[in-house]
Amino acid sequence: MKNVFFLGLFTLILISCQSNNKQKLESSTNIQDVVHQPKKNPNFQWEAATVYFLLTDRFNNGNPNNDFNFDRDEETGKLRGFLGGDIQGITQKINEGYFSDLGVNAIWFTPVVEQIHGATDEGTGNTYGYHGYWAKDWTALDPNFGTDKDLETLIKTAHENGIRILLDVVLNHTGPVTNEDPVWPEEWVRTSPTCEFTTYENTTACTLVANLPDIRTESDAAVNLPDALLAKWKSEGRLSEELDELELFFDRTGYPRAPRFYIIKWLTDYVNKYGVDGFRVDTVKHANENSWAELYKEAAAAFELWKKKNQDKVLDNNPFYMVGEVYNYGVSGGQEFDLGDKKVNYFDNGFKSLINFELKTDAEKDYETIFTKYSKLLHTKFKEKSVLNYLTSHDDGQPFDKDRKDPKRAANVLLLTPGASQIYYGDETARSLTIEGTEGDATLRSFMNWNELDSLPKTKEILAHWQKLGTFRNDHPSIGAGIHKRITKSPYVFSRYFAKDEFVDKVVIALDAPKGKKEISVKGIFGDGTKLYDRYSETEVVVENNKVILNNENDVVLLELLK
Repeated sequence: MKNVFFLGLFTLILISCQSNNKQKLESSTNIQDVVHQPKKNPNFQWEAATVYFLLTDRFNNGNPNNDFNFDRDEETGKLRGFLGGDIQGITQKINEGYFSDLGVNAIWFTPVVEQIHGATDEGTGNTYGYHGYWAKDWTALDPNFGTDKDLETLIKTAHENGIRILLDVVLNHTGPVTNEDPVWPEEWVRTSPTCEFTTYENTTACTLVANLPDIRTESDAAVNLPDALLAKWKSEGRLSEELDELELFFDRTGYPRAPRFYIIKWLTDYVNKYGVDGFRVDTVKHANENSWAELYKEAAAAFELWKKKNQDKVLDNNPFYMVGEVYNYGVSGGQEFDLGDKKVNYFDNGFKSLINFELKTDAEKDYETIFTKYSKLLHTKFKEKSVLNYLTSHDDGQPFDKDRKDPKRAANVLLLTPGASQIYYGDETARSLTIEGTEGDATLRSFMNWNELDSLPKTKEILAHWQKLGTFRNDHPSIGAGIHKRITKSPYVFSRYFAKDEFVDKVVIALDAPKGKKEISVKGIFGDGTKLYDRYSETEVVVENNKVILNNENDVVLLELLK
């Protein structure tokens, strides 16, 4: 009898343990499911995006084992060789929450396709393709940047954190010619004349600079694949696969086998495979505009197909996004760009947005002048379009505040001006843009100053300011996409209002507010009795007599409805 009792007790304990283990397993599975679900933001607007732009090689070294490849061991000019940054390094910072803490909802990193193997010297010391703009093979990733698996993981991780990925793409030129990198066939590229930038033809049908062969993007003539590329694919064991895919692409589309269509196929493969959310397109004005319309058509179709196949990974209903670099384009010109003898509307050829080169000079003006100008232009000349504003960049030698004397004002201008905002890596940490011993653009491209962020309290303080503005901006599309209206001149207080379908968003912001006690008018935006929250000081307030009263040492106020 005693044995029966203990047997029964043992059975009950066993069933209980199995039940508990099952519950733990189910709980663990549920947690895992939640972790891998994308952090969706149904109110995300590309017109209000905060895009973080970084040089893949200069941001963060996630895998030191891939730092050296293809015998790239020649001595280079200062900051003109590979320094070790890679795709894994970007993923690492996503997982650490660095981008989310900054309010970033899109990352644009320099191209990661295989670069020329050799170095070239154009008077600035030997230079390797560390920046990613010197393609050798569009169908492969450069091992210095990482592997296909690394890229897949990066995009998956970004999406899980509500961050979109913009792939930087080059259609109009190959990499320079070196001893290790022969020129592409003449039917593919031209090697002269050098562009003069005074007419449409001498801007599009020319080489951007010496020794940068220009793809004949205007040609519809069928061409054969370069022998060197075929030999490369054969040695890598993927010749048949690449040729079969090209056959399918040209059969499906009916495009002629002209140079641009090969590259369009290779670029949109990354959308098909990984669900890349958009392209940042390099050197836009150096190719016929129809090339970009064709690129967008194929990329958009690939994106929609990817979303149908991966419905659980889709962030929102936004279509494929394409932003272009038309060098020296400014928002004041509206949607057209003057090439001398012809004006081109790139917005009619696949682009949702163009990089705006104008804010870096506008930034010297007072806040109200800047904000009013951009709000008015974007809500008249740019219906359902936008511009991507920036203050510093990788190839602009005349940035705003090059000496980083006022990084907090830079944050105020960049993150609060209507339009989308491009943070250049290190804007938020005042990374130096004047590196002794460098030539040309290299001074803008030092390695990310993580060491200063770890050791200098001032750098942490600067970052904290950028983070407060950035996360507020991310939560409120009205800041980038809404209507701007000044409420009071002194202190300087303004509102932003945005409405789309059933979604409404409004905020009140004060800049250069007095330290200590301050009265902030919210008249016409929030009624008396409304509970508000100042995100900058983390203070709850209630509207009385059309205003709120705060008492702190901050000169910035960020007011939103208390959740």
